[in-house]
Amino acid sequence: MAYLLIILSLLISIILSALIIPRILVVAFRKRLFDIPDERKVHSGIIPRLGGISFVPTILFSLAFTTGLRYLIGYEIPANRLHFIIPEFYFLICGLTLLYLSGIKDDLVGLRYRSKFVIQIIAASLIPLSGLWINNLYGLFGIDELTPWLGIPFTILLTVFIVNAINLIDGIDGLASGLSSISLLTLGSLYIYYDQWIYAMLAFSTLGVLLPFFYYNVFGKVNRCKKIFMGDTGSLTLGYILAFLAIAYANNNPERAPYSEGAIVVAFSTLIVPMFDVIRVILVRARNHKSLFNADRNHIHHKFLDMGFSSRKAMIYILAIALFFSSLNIILIYVMDNNILLLSDIVAWISLNIWFDRIRDKQ
Repeated sequence: MAYLLIILSLLISIILSALIIPRILVVAFRKRLFDIPDERKVHSGIIPRLGGISFVPTILFSLAFTTGLRYLIGYEIPANRLHFIIPEFYFLICGLTLLYLSGIKDDLVGLRYRSKFVIQIIAASLIPLSGLWINNLYGLFGIDELTPWLGIPFTILLTVFIVNAINLIDGIDGLASGLSSISLLTLGSLYIYYDQWIYAMLAFSTLGVLLPFFYYNVFGKVNRCKKIFMGDTGSLTLGYILAFLAIAYANNNPERAPYSEGAIVVAFSTLIVPMFDVIRVILVRARNHKSLFNADRNHIHHKFLDMGFSSRKAMIYILAIALFFSSLNIILIYVMDNNILLLSDIVAWISLNIWFDRIRDKQ
């Protein structure tokens, strides 16, 4: 029955998203709410960037409906888990609401980065406020248990980092939604394996809302008014959900899942591409004495475009890289130490980027 409810949550999200996005397109074109091309953007033509408006309402409806249905048929959440599941999801909704509203304002009339950053910190603080935070590094850097005064600030910083990583990687069609879909599918499957159905339903409800969006974003035609971007409304809330799911998986809680030495590496390996890419861009900007908040063309998708790939081919190759990292980490975590595996990931990422730079420079 639990599998059927997860499939139902996925289907509800797909159907609602497929129904809502065409209506958003109609409103956007009637009110002339477009993303205007500039020298940094790779698209041409006027394209609405309000696709993310469909994300949060669809996800919450799907999650609430299937959870309510679960209780009606007598398949209740075990009482010993309710004491941490209820506050986690209530505060998750609070954080999503803050990011959703700020994202809408930013997409419609703009929002200063300082204000956006403050809202992100407040939303990120709600996760540890619910009792969920990174409380164990599982031997990473020689550290095991984390005290609250270390783990809580680290969790807030990590959440803000992931939210911005998804926001910044949203540079070509299908990339942010594709990378997020890989992460959601992986984390959702892991939660099913550990019988954590409520977290799995959240993952698959979010995955469901991305599938119709991915179609309109990648295959929609500009001249037929069928193409749409997710905007900050989508990328910020999507990053927040991914951060929540990864932190929950990495959290050492025997009531949620048995202790696993590779939990933290597995949880965040699904987000390696956006996370490593942002770190690399920050280091490049620091080396060149440029502001960390000034936009440039140093992201991995810009490298692929500069190497001569089309946007679609660049997206496919980057998704393949993300799938490679995620799959390999999940397989190797059982035979390799966390520190060695992380170091291997870093070396592989640096090597790939050096290779890409050489190809780009030959163009």
